[in-house]
Amino acid sequence: MDSNTAGVNTHDWVTVDTVICTGNLGIAIKVAGALAALVAVYIIGYVTGYYVHKC
Repeated sequence: MDSNTAGVNTHDWVTVDTVICTGNLGIAIKVAGALAALVAVYIIGYVTGYYVHKC
């Protein structure tokens, strides 16, 4: 395998990573991920509390 071709794939991933993790798009993705995690924890807590306090 030629070392130049291996570097192209790495460069592509670095570019994608830079676009996704920075700027307005990156902020939107981070906010959406945090909101999804918060909702998931809330639902898990709600269901757990329901079954714990069911009696």
